[in-house]
Amino acid sequence: MPTTDTITLNLAHSPDSDDLVMWWPLVGVRHPDGTPITGDLGKPQVETGRFRFNLLARDVEELNKLVIGDDSAYDITAISCATYPMIADRYAMTTSGGSFGENYGPRIVVAVNSPFQTLDDLKNLNPTIGIPGINTSAYMGLRMAIGAFEHQEMLFSDIPDAVADGWVDAGLLIHEAQLTYAEMGLREIGDLGKWWHGQTGKPLPLGLNVIRRDLDDQYGQGTCQALANVLNASVQCCVKMGEASRMYLQLNKGDRTEWDDPKLVDRYLAMYVSGLTLDMGEIGRDAIRSFLGRAAGEGLCPQVENIDPL
Repeated sequence: MPTTDTITLNLAHSPDSDDLVMWWPLVGVRHPDGTPITGDLGKPQVETGRFRFNLLARDVEELNKLVIGDDSAYDITAISCATYPMIADRYAMTTSGGSFGENYGPRIVVAVNSPFQTLDDLKNLNPTIGIPGINTSAYMGLRMAIGAFEHQEMLFSDIPDAVADGWVDAGLLIHEAQLTYAEMGLREIGDLGKWWHGQTGKPLPLGLNVIRRDLDDQYGQGTCQALANVLNASVQCCVKMGEASRMYLQLNKGDRTEWDDPKLVDRYLAMYVSGLTLDMGEIGRDAIRSFLGRAAGEGLCPQVENIDPL
């Protein structure tokens, strides 16, 4: 039955800076312990209606596995685009909150003295590659680029050290490590966003924001669309309030020393909080159809019949 009561929802996102800044307007700028800062910025910056939100940061591959197994306690969650075919019947993507590599994307890196020079070398010399998860778009893209390969799953933040220390022959980098790998003495041999653009001329879909379709059953028809509208407003707000977004990142940086470099943060946010993040539009929907369609054709995921963002 429809309800006008307050609806409290759990929203999970990855711990990288672009996901963090998109959702703070729903609850206000807060400290890591969840307490709001004093003043107006400590309050929600968008009208949330009957919705209230609990924000939780989790590794994206953890979120992928939870949602695939239907074990997720999250009503709204970030996922990798590659995961969507497994959950499309239960979750709807939103038009905002996605990340696209627009002629750039996850990097494949090696040690400086590595014999690997190009992506083609990875096809021929059978390396072990550190990956941030088998359900990530980065992994799916690399499978399409070079075929099957030996891999070692690990936390995304551990991959640069694993490459530098020789535990793996190459690493597939996501999040801010795409911009900081050279500081660790690593060398890029491929960029999946550039590879995909060369193949298709389209952006590479990486991350999506999705909400449970059954919220309409629980709270009344139209709940999912109303919620999507609030989420879309939050993304718009975080871009408009750039200074507050940077404050939020600084308060919640933890041990991420790279966030102390405002130029690096701004560069990363400009890459992954783009016009397509604000509204994927037909360009984004077409890019997702192409990416998942090719992957399905190569047996990497089920076919998705409809790309129907809210």
